[in-house]
Amino acid sequence: MALQLYNTFSGQKEPFQPLVEDRVRMYVCGPTVYNRVHIGNARPAVVFDTLYRLLKAQFSDVVYARNITDIDDKIMKAARDQGEEIGALSARFSQAYFEDMAALNNLEPDIIPYATQHLPEMIEMIEALLEKGHAYAADGHVLFAVESMPDYGKLSKRSLDDMLAGARVEVAPYKKYAGDFVLWKPSKDDEPGWDSPWGRGRPGWHLECSAMIKKHLGDTIDIHGGGRDLTFPHHENERAQSCCANGADFVRYWMHNGYVNIEGEKMSKSLGNFRMVNDLLQQYPGEVLRFALLSAHYRSELNFSADLLDQAWRSLDTLYGFLRDVEQIAVDGDASADTVFLAALDDDLNTPVAIGELHRIARELNKAEEAGKPRLKAALLASGQLLGILQQDPETWFKQARGGESISEKEIEQLIVERQQSKKDKNYARADEIREELKAQGVVLEDSREGTKWRRE
Repeated sequence: MALQLYNTFSGQKEPFQPLVEDRVRMYVCGPTVYNRVHIGNARPAVVFDTLYRLLKAQFSDVVYARNITDIDDKIMKAARDQGEEIGALSARFSQAYFEDMAALNNLEPDIIPYATQHLPEMIEMIEALLEKGHAYAADGHVLFAVESMPDYGKLSKRSLDDMLAGARVEVAPYKKYAGDFVLWKPSKDDEPGWDSPWGRGRPGWHLECSAMIKKHLGDTIDIHGGGRDLTFPHHENERAQSCCANGADFVRYWMHNGYVNIEGEKMSKSLGNFRMVNDLLQQYPGEVLRFALLSAHYRSELNFSADLLDQAWRSLDTLYGFLRDVEQIAVDGDASADTVFLAALDDDLNTPVAIGELHRIARELNKAEEAGKPRLKAALLASGQLLGILQQDPETWFKQARGGESISEKEIEQLIVERQQSKKDKNYARADEIREELKAQGVVLEDSREGTKWRRE
């Protein structure tokens, strides 16, 4: 099955075909670095890291860029509140973001552009928009004229009137139309600013991504990703700027992940239910957080809860348990992922189905004859690698697990022998206790006339 991706622009799944054969260019919006990131910020990083892994397995030339927004009004406010230089604050939280994302087993993107390093490109793009009649200068500001673009709103599927009704739009006397958005704005003396043909100032947020994409990936890219909340206004405005300035299609496939809810409620500042990644990492291994984020399809909402994390941890314990039971079996380092597993990922990155296939492979590995175990173990590891999991040594994994190590095959067999003896001694309470002990470790006993068999859940 060829890779298919859901394109927000068309509203349907489409076969993925890059602009240039065997060459993929992907950009994902990164964080605005004024604080530690929450689990909602981590979801696009994990989702598109998984897509990046899949693309690298199928195409020889893949470039993935994820930016850092290091100039923004929120950063300026945080720096003032904390009495810190803006550059120092943004550098500190950029590093914190890199550390948190690495803890979730995310690969480092090929390009990490910083907004403050691309002011010449931003000014150049504004000049192109002015020259082509898509922007105008007024009162030290430069604004994009949304009415100059005939299909403005096509990405988010809104009319201009709908967008104005549903958005908090700054109504200013220098705007020709209330929906026009800022490309450049003046800076006060105590605010960061750069010289420009329109006076000292700083760029609008939407412009930053457009300029960085053009510089590093070109006028037209294959995939642009981010959270659903960015569809409007950020991505809609990115599309407007880039299409109008470059005179070319901007993005071939727009992809957006769903929201993260906390214990069934939308994560929001007003509810105070943000879950910071760094705080969660004090309680859970990063691989558990990653597994939990991949447990639902990326386009659906994810209900993030303690139960979900516990379930993710148990699932990883089970999979690592199977790997520990066969850790002495050598495998071919060039092994490929399972074909059914790959088909799930090729179907618009269907990670829940792919995770189910991991468990199927593991169960087959447990039941297989010795001659078949190397192939199945290799398939399990190669498939896990595409999801960014199961790459640790099993013993290392269990040493960091709750309450110590998961039970080994030898220990399971010893407990089964003890349980059989307990039943002979009519110590049924102990026999039941052993069954429950094993069940708690993810081991299911199956009694029959031939004896007791066991399997991991």
